[in-house]
Amino acid sequence: MALKACTVVVHDLNEAAHVIDVTAESLYEAIAQALAALRGHDWVGDIGKGPDHRYRHPEVTHVVKIQDFENWLNRGCKSPADTALKTRLRHMLGMDKQY
Repeated sequence: MALKACTVVVHDLNEAAHVIDVTAESLYEAIAQALAALRGHDWVGDIGKGPDHRYRHPEVTHVVKIQDFENWLNRGCKSPADTALKTRLRHMLGMDKQY
């Protein structure tokens, strides 16, 4: 899959929007990169699971709830490629110790 420049908008629990540009192969990889980059910064409030998080490629906008992303990440894998992607994203998010 080809890399694409993406803009991800994440709203924290204080309703502040945080915009980050990433380069990713997929929608969920872009979300994982954004969450990994934003977590731990003093200027970013706690990120909730309720508000929508927006992923924008120049011509297309996708809206994904963090809970939907986490459900997908924790679901079983359908192929070796799916296993490799989810393993890489879990590692990116520091979740590899849980599996």
